[in-house]
Amino acid sequence: MTKSAPINRSDVAARWNDRGFSCDLWIDLPGRVWADFVHEVDELVMVVQGRVEFEIDGVFHLPEIGEELLISARALHTVRNLGGTESRWLYGYER
Repeated sequence: MTKSAPINRSDVAARWNDRGFSCDLWIDLPGRVWADFVHEVDELVMVVQGRVEFEIDGVFHLPEIGEELLISARALHTVRNLGGTESRWLYGYER
């Protein structure tokens, strides 16, 4: 198994900005769950550390580090830190 290169937050932020999205970092403690959220705009997320599960309208996603995931506007979603360590993930909302 090869270790992937660290995610460059500035590069991601620039790409997301070009697409009309903000970009911020979220940090969760082990076992943290954010349940049943709905936003009026599209949201992008990208895991940069840890194991984070995104449940979007009843479909479970476990993205790899660096993999981008789109949460469509008005989709019911829950986020879970599945690992035993802190997780970090980027998120951005469509402007």
